[in-house]
Amino acid sequence: MSMEWFDRVSSELQDHLESICEKYDQEGHMSIDRGAKHPRIEFFVETKDEDRDYFCTLFFDPHNEEFYIETFDLEYEQTSRAILGDIEDIVDAVHESFHLYMNDDDFDDVVYLDDEYEDDEDSDIFEEIDVEWETPEVTAFMYEDEVEVTYQFGVVQETGDGVLRRINRIKTDDDDMIKDETNFIFSKEEASTIIAMIASHMDSLSEFDLE
Repeated sequence: MSMEWFDRVSSELQDHLESICEKYDQEGHMSIDRGAKHPRIEFFVETKDEDRDYFCTLFFDPHNEEFYIETFDLEYEQTSRAILGDIEDIVDAVHESFHLYMNDDDFDDVVYLDDEYEDDEDSDIFEEIDVEWETPEVTAFMYEDEVEVTYQFGVVQETGDGVLRRINRIKTDDDDMIKDETNFIFSKEEASTIIAMIASHMDSLSEFDLE
């Protein structure tokens, strides 16, 4: 596994984005998380409250040495990966995400799974879905005061489908708390298959490596 491509893109990406988009040059920022299993580059704008609104997360697969962005199809409720083969593809993807965040109507078909989408989901997709949360947030993993992963289970009132909410909270070196939230919707028919697949492959999973 090599991080050479990740480090090269990380060092060049900001300059590329600033050179092609004056609006991004004025408002766009990026942060790098090199310590994750799949390192990532996150893009955000600073709010008036000195907070951060994240509009794109760029992941790197060190095993295959490739960048990708996760997208969510609202119609089919499926997550997919868009592999980005070169820096031009990466710049285009981040640029599109930025204009999607800035309410550009040209990019309505795909919603990017980043913090901007998740933070606004109460006023976006989940505003239209009445979820009754059956459990409080349950801590699945915690490492000192730096990382916390919680889960919450709910039921969509209209359809009876299940909702599994995962919240990942990470404290940065600047003592800022980054909140990464994902919601997974599934039917009763799917639940038993999901449970069986996880149970039968538990031995294949590795524990968190925070060293």
